[in-house]
Amino acid sequence: MLHFKARDGFALNGHLYGDPATARAGLLIAPAMGVEQRYYADFAHWMAAQGWLVMSFDYRGMGASRPAEMRHSLKGLDADIRTWAEQDAAAAVDELARLLGPDRPLHWLGHSLGGQILGLLPNRERIAKAVTVGSGSGYWRRNAAQLKRYVWWLWYVVVPLTLPLFGYFPGRRLRKVGDLPRGVMAQWRRWCLDRQYMMGEGGEALRQRYASLQTPMLSLSFTDDEFMSRYSIEHLHSFYAGAQPQLQHIAPKDVGERRIGHFGFFRARFEAKLWPRVSHWLQEA
Repeated sequence: MLHFKARDGFALNGHLYGDPATARAGLLIAPAMGVEQRYYADFAHWMAAQGWLVMSFDYRGMGASRPAEMRHSLKGLDADIRTWAEQDAAAAVDELARLLGPDRPLHWLGHSLGGQILGLLPNRERIAKAVTVGSGSGYWRRNAAQLKRYVWWLWYVVVPLTLPLFGYFPGRRLRKVGDLPRGVMAQWRRWCLDRQYMMGEGGEALRQRYASLQTPMLSLSFTDDEFMSRYSIEHLHSFYAGAQPQLQHIAPKDVGERRIGHFGFFRARFEAKLWPRVSHWLQEA
């Protein structure tokens, strides 16, 4: 376990894969909403075997970064998505940069939410290349068809009832997403109800901040993603106009599979069929 502190001092935990002394470069894995870092362990081990120093971490309140006294409830944990990005993810970049030193590049891999928040990072200039996996904007009317069938119930009924009642989102009890801090879920709801997603709340200043990012970016998305439609994927990456993202929209049949979905990329069975797309692209000059 790797212990480090967010920029505001909150205790966070991560995991390191690979040898800091010999790795050619670093890769930071930023998790999806409600997904713990351990989900990415197989992929992280594989990337480390290719010569990368890989770091995963949990946002505050999640997984290994959930305080012991909050094991049963996240009530009282003050955090929103910008806290996760500007304090937690930024500190993870700082920590991996410290381990790498100034002469080796540091890359970013964001799954879903992890691809959405890159533009919020205050230290994003340290990132040499970025990969997004299954990342799109979350405006609910543009979600994948399977999700739209019930997501209105989440945003208009479940969340407005549970947040004031519990003081956090009790996703474990509800078997939806997982436990989330109140501020995270409230902000995510606001974004998902807005046609412009995070830009509706952030305004022109945030839009310009995202557009100014010039880090080379690869987007990997999947035709059978049960959460992200092609529109939402293209919409999110339009925010990163300065990065000119390379979008690869992959059908399972393209790699001889029947199913990939929103979470499948990180499963071990895709070691040979999908994972090399990341390592090869990161190695390109």
